[in-house]
Amino acid sequence: MADDADRPRAEGRGGRKVHQQVDAVLSQVESAPDPQLEIVDAPVWLRPLLWYQRAADRLTEVVGAVPKYLAVAVIVIGFLNALLRYIGRFAGRQLASNRYIELQWYLYAALFLLAFAYILKHGINVRVDFWFADRSRRTRAWIDFVGNLIGLLPFCLVGLWVVYPQVLRSFGRSPDGTWRTLAVWEIWEGSPDPGGLPRAPIKALLFVGLGLLLLQALAEMVKLVAVLTGHARFVDRSVRDGPTRIE
Repeated sequence: MADDADRPRAEGRGGRKVHQQVDAVLSQVESAPDPQLEIVDAPVWLRPLLWYQRAADRLTEVVGAVPKYLAVAVIVIGFLNALLRYIGRFAGRQLASNRYIELQWYLYAALFLLAFAYILKHGINVRVDFWFADRSRRTRAWIDFVGNLIGLLPFCLVGLWVVYPQVLRSFGRSPDGTWRTLAVWEIWEGSPDPGGLPRAPIKALLFVGLGLLLLQALAEMVKLVAVLTGHARFVDRSVRDGPTRIE
């Protein structure tokens, strides 16, 4: 049993914890959009932004459903690769193939590239706790707005700018900007390993992943603008507390 000297300290810690839990509940309630409100109920200047935000969210949800199946495929192919390698070693034959080994890391890369936008939409990206957790909803919105503006959006734009010419070159475009043939599968970049897969599709997926991340980042900026201008009821913005936070 704690003595009287220790009781205020314990109660203080407990009180802070209760207040944090209450703030978290209130934040979740405030962040829920009003189901009775439609885009036409929003201010005129906000309506096109909301149209875009909701379209981007729907696209992200559709694409975000793919990685869970890719994860299963990666596990199965990885298991088969290991199994064939050991069976081949026992039988004295080469059963494993570079094609299947590269397919495993192709799918692994695709899993992450297609999940980036979904992770951003649902707020399950890693955050620095002391910068974010105990702040008010408006302060957190400002932190995300500034962070997206000076960090995430430039990252996506620079990434697309860097990757785009590499993708075209990988698909077979000549240095002078011409194409020898439209049958790109005949001239695209191949694997440096015998029997491997072509490199062009996975490089193109890098461009797609960054593009989807940019689209969702812009959608998140719309949500942040709505929150900061007092129209949070029109948007559904997820900010979760969980193990993805850096304490």
